[in-house]
Amino acid sequence: MDLFEIRAELDRIDEQIVKLYEERVELCKQVAAYKISTGKRVFDKEREQQKLETLSGLTHSDFNARGVREIFEQIISISRKLQYQILAEHDKAGRLSFIETDNIDFSKCRVVFQGAEGAYSQAAMMRYFGDKVNCFKVDTFREAMLAIDEGSADFAVLPIENSSAGVVSEIYDLLVEFENYIVGEQIIKIEHCLLGVEGAKKEDITTVYSHPQSLMQSAHYLQDKGWQQISMKNNAFAAKKVAEDNDKTQAAIAGEMAADIYGLKILEKGVNDLKENSTRFIIVTNRKIFLKDASKISLCFEVNHESGALYHALSHLIYNGLNMTKIESRPLEGRNWEYRFFLDFEGNMEDSAVRNALRGLREETRNMKILGNY
Repeated sequence: MDLFEIRAELDRIDEQIVKLYEERVELCKQVAAYKISTGKRVFDKEREQQKLETLSGLTHSDFNARGVREIFEQIISISRKLQYQILAEHDKAGRLSFIETDNIDFSKCRVVFQGAEGAYSQAAMMRYFGDKVNCFKVDTFREAMLAIDEGSADFAVLPIENSSAGVVSEIYDLLVEFENYIVGEQIIKIEHCLLGVEGAKKEDITTVYSHPQSLMQSAHYLQDKGWQQISMKNNAFAAKKVAEDNDKTQAAIAGEMAADIYGLKILEKGVNDLKENSTRFIIVTNRKIFLKDASKISLCFEVNHESGALYHALSHLIYNGLNMTKIESRPLEGRNWEYRFFLDFEGNMEDSAVRNALRGLREETRNMKILGNY
């Protein structure tokens, strides 16, 4: 046969495959109806594995066996998603424990932030809650999460990622550990300044203090200075130390707000390498609530340590037309080379597509937790 004839034969076979696929879909709808009536779970991994072994065993070469297995993994996966959709249409998809609200009353709330006065966290808090917010500070991120957990604060403001230095991994771990949830976010543009005491000059400096990320973000500025770099828990702590020591040889890398609070002199502005540098802060509470106009969902889950596991989990977003905006991973304690995945994607928990995707993810992953809709 010439190429034209071969292609004609392929078209004929493909048309048959489409016809048989649609027949299969109709049968899958009947399977969904049966599962609705009996309460049987959609995902039956053992049954699926047996079927894949049987189908791949019908082929006549290893190449075809792998191909058939991959094709039917997709067909079966799509069938599951169809069943989840039908369950949702019959109000059998399960209810989410989050409560939708038109607005969140901040008028009588108490807010906690990590760091000393003048920290970027404080600036983010004031931007989000206003200048007159009732607030207090703690030394560590864990203390901030504990404050919400124990009820001494209603909300916490925590940095979760920087556009140049990446994620704050400790925050991800704490979101898993505590039953606290994201209800908002605030992005702050970062402009690091070199701060010294009154009378100090840049040529006097021998030691610079700052948070490790801020030192990293200012690496090009610092690399030829020959200054000793000392890490601090927070930029504001660094500014406070320099002010208290009142030593002309010491400087801090921190924001302009810290200079105002601690009476330090700005020796140079904009010492961070990337001028378009921002930090994203999350607003966290212990209530499972989300605003009616929320448009981003954060969640985490684990998958089996096997080929294609993450792909199949993410396919629930693809099938439901949802746009994933971020994915991160964190190692699982005590399980070498296994990870927990953190996802951000666009959507609202009242959307049917989102609910379908969440149902599929909950069924087919381990320890899934919705971190917030905001």
